[in-house]
Amino acid sequence: MKRLLHTMLRVKDLQRSIDFYTYILGMKVLRTFDQPEEKYTLTFLGFGEESKSAVLELTYNYDVYEYDYDYGNAYGHIAIGVSDINQVAIDIKKQGGQFSLLPTKLNGGEEIIAFLADPDGYQIELIERPIS
Repeated sequence: MKRLLHTMLRVKDLQRSIDFYTYILGMKVLRTFDQPEEKYTLTFLGFGEESKSAVLELTYNYDVYEYDYDYGNAYGHIAIGVSDINQVAIDIKKQGGQFSLLPTKLNGGEEIIAFLADPDGYQIELIERPIS
């Protein structure tokens, strides 16, 4: 059996990113692993238990500055399923989140999607679908 465990993102300001993913997107901090000797901190966040679902790992490297990360052009986005995209968009905007694409029907499809960026510019796609 195989299962996707996590996706890792390098962040410039750990607390700012934690605040975004918890307050704006509603994730929970599942665990933090701080390694001062090695100069990094990992924080794992998710919507459910780490043992049952894929989670997001935020990696903060000490002494790395904004210009030290090259995002390249291969990264696409993180997709999050939501049951009511219009209500989620309203809630996110109330919390200060800014959308680059408000909820709209996907061209050539039936799905309703929206896009916003986290504090480091990583794109997040919201996709409306039944969540069980």
